Amino acid sequence: MSNQSINKLGSLCLMSGNANPDLAQRIAKHIGVEVFDTFVGKFNNGETQVMISDSIRGKDIFIIQPTSQPVNDNLMELLVMADACKRASAHSITAVVPYYAYARQDRKTRGREPISAKLVANLMVAAGMTRVITVDLHAGQIQGFFDIPVDHLKAAAVLADYFRGRDFGDELVVVSPDLGGVTRARELADYLKAPIAIIEKRRPRPGEAEVMSIIGDVREKVALMVDDIVDTAGSLCEGAKALKKLGAKSVIAACTHAVLSKNAVEKIDNSVIEQLVITDTIALPNEKQSPKITVLSMAEAIGDVILNIQSHRSVSLLFK
Repeated sequence: MSNQSINKLGSLCLMSGNANPDLAQRIAKHIGVEVFDTFVGKFNNGETQVMISDSIRGKDIFIIQPTSQPVNDNLMELLVMADACKRASAHSITAVVPYYAYARQDRKTRGREPISAKLVANLMVAAGMTRVITVDLHAGQIQGFFDIPVDHLKAAAVLADYFRGRDFGDELVVVSPDLGGVTRARELADYLKAPIAIIEKRRPRPGEAEVMSIIGDVREKVALMVDDIVDTAGSLCEGAKALKKLGAKSVIAACTHAVLSKNAVEKIDNSVIEQLVITDTIALPNEKQSPKITVLSMAEAIGDVILNIQSHRSVSLLFK
């Protein structure tokens, strides 16, 4: 690395909110810096309080803060931290939001509905963000909701590295749990040089899914279901059941963002899914851990993006 790049890294300042401090520490370790001493808590009345311990004038700030549960608290922490940095004369403020909340509200599906994903983008820009790094947006077009640069990192390469270590031979088929996830399934399938299948489903009610048919051959195959978010796990478990009925040898699943709301872990434990592979974009608390769940880290991938941004090198090359 050139002296100019080293000087640039000297102005890098990594901060973390309370959403996923362990991920922030792993990113900091990969980059070779310390997480900056910042207090992020609450006043007695419940309002978010941020205190930055030292001068950050002229610094390039990277705030690690997925907007996971509790969503509104974590989002507010991110906004208040950005405002504090802006008023402290930071040179730039990059929001590292591995999990972008409200992403499923990216369009109006019926009258009198908000487009909350756009509202969140507006709030982040208004708070002083100059750049955003995120992972596996539910809808890629959300990048266009921002008037600042957005680096959209895909987890497919990290997932593929893990699954390459398992000897599936010619038995593997990558399965999209719905028609909207075909591109995501194709990306992972290309990495693993495997065919794809598609589950056609409908949603009679929010949070519920009903499998209609499966496009592709899964008989005597190891079916790898891939999705961006596992929330209630209803789609995954119903899809896995349908795959087994159609003769799949076994079913495993890979999801980037493990929301795992309500009794999702219990559903997975009682399902035919043999393993669920997730990433650490969302912290996995002890009560949601399970022998079936394997966690991969996005820290190195995110850290490499931060390093390339800071040293003015191409970021797109990392996405290939």
